[in-house]
Amino acid sequence: MTTEEEEEEEPLSPMARIFQSSGTDYCTVITIGFKTKINADVFLDDLKQNVSKHPRISSKLGDDGARWIKTEVNVEDHVFVPDIDPEEIGHDQGEKFVEDYISRLTTLSLDRSKPLWDIHILNVKTSDAEAVCVIRSHHSLGDGMSRMSLIMASTHKTSDPEALPTIPILKRRENVSDSLRDTGWFLRSMGAIYATMRLIWNTIIDLLLLLATVCFLKDTKTSVKGGAEAETNPRRFSHRIVALDDIRIIKDVMDMTINDVLLGVTQAALSRYINGARDKTSEHGGTSTPLLNNTPCNIRVRAGVLVNLRSEIGIQPLADMMAKDSKCRWGNHINIVVLPLSISLETDPLVYLSKAKSTMDQKKNSLHAPILYSILSFILSVFGAKIGAALFKRVLLSTTACISNVNGPTEEISFHGHPIAYIIPSVYGHPQALMIHFQSYADKMVISIAVDRTIIPDPHKLCDEMEESLKSMKTALVEKGLLINEQV
Repeated sequence: MTTEEEEEEEPLSPMARIFQSSGTDYCTVITIGFKTKINADVFLDDLKQNVSKHPRISSKLGDDGARWIKTEVNVEDHVFVPDIDPEEIGHDQGEKFVEDYISRLTTLSLDRSKPLWDIHILNVKTSDAEAVCVIRSHHSLGDGMSRMSLIMASTHKTSDPEALPTIPILKRRENVSDSLRDTGWFLRSMGAIYATMRLIWNTIIDLLLLLATVCFLKDTKTSVKGGAEAETNPRRFSHRIVALDDIRIIKDVMDMTINDVLLGVTQAALSRYINGARDKTSEHGGTSTPLLNNTPCNIRVRAGVLVNLRSEIGIQPLADMMAKDSKCRWGNHINIVVLPLSISLETDPLVYLSKAKSTMDQKKNSLHAPILYSILSFILSVFGAKIGAALFKRVLLSTTACISNVNGPTEEISFHGHPIAYIIPSVYGHPQALMIHFQSYADKMVISIAVDRTIIPDPHKLCDEMEESLKSMKTALVEKGLLINEQV
């Protein structure tokens, strides 16, 4: 192989090899709602000028599945603009049309003879947008953080069309030793020893539980638990937009992080949904007990939470992510952490938040995710991608859901004069029947739900439960005197 050919090829990261290995086909779908109708020619012109500048988007997968190979990109082969008659869709059916369209996409494989992405422009009015753009790509191209950095590099502030979006700055929370920095040396030493022992203990427990999950430990069969068949079944996507300020208020009052609040809301919603499904089952059997907690106490429901392994957290500028030897490289620098979910009907919705914080604090004080990444890298190098993917899939098959949260732009952004109303990410191709994505955008938080409808027939019901759970938590804070009515 010549030097020039080597420069035109790049090896896949360990997680990228797993995502595209034989029998595994994980893809992402990003739905972007626009406040105006989409001018397809503007989109095509931008792609023609910029696609070749991005090495991953202008590369195809090598025959061995281990290399990216630079290639010429014919943009017209990747952009689809269906001819849509609004009268045939109906006045209030735009949402359903978009959901049906994306669901059909999940049954179609991406063409591996060319770069693994396509764009679908749907000039259909929905409840939240005048038009929708669907960006589908293979997960091996990059994780959510990589994709968000690309979106921000391709857009400008709506308030200032000449300015790039502001990159949100995130800081890691202080640990025990950080909080004792200004105390005496003895307390600092004791705090450091305690933090280290806690880190080691939590890591050992997490790795043992992970081993048990791979070998035999499976979640309880519930109304949201999928299986191997979910990988190939069509997916159905639904979303709900809530106020980001509501989540921040709860975060501040309860002294926790946004991730803690989102996990608490998820636990509350799943508890209500699973219990409601059991109510329906009981009703068919003639023993309906509505509004009662008839969910078993020993139910096991866990979620695989995607964790960013980069040393720099949050969205990074695209130029930094593409630079060689960068600490925040473009790609799939993520891994999965298995979180136990508390499933039970609580009379006080704030209990879900307390349990969520306790679980998250434990997982944050663990090296489970980076160690697992190193283990998978070793398995891939020694035994190949097929074995590594099989072990990774065992974890997904044994758990119920997958959860991800990606920070987005802090202000409204536009793409060549097209103001963006929302950004909705999701994934399909995994064996879990339920995927929950949280995506912040300006003053909004988008809750994205992807389901296998053979198992979860009504994703909108689950969205309702998520929204209702958030409202009930705010109401509980008011009733306890922790929040004034003006903030609701």
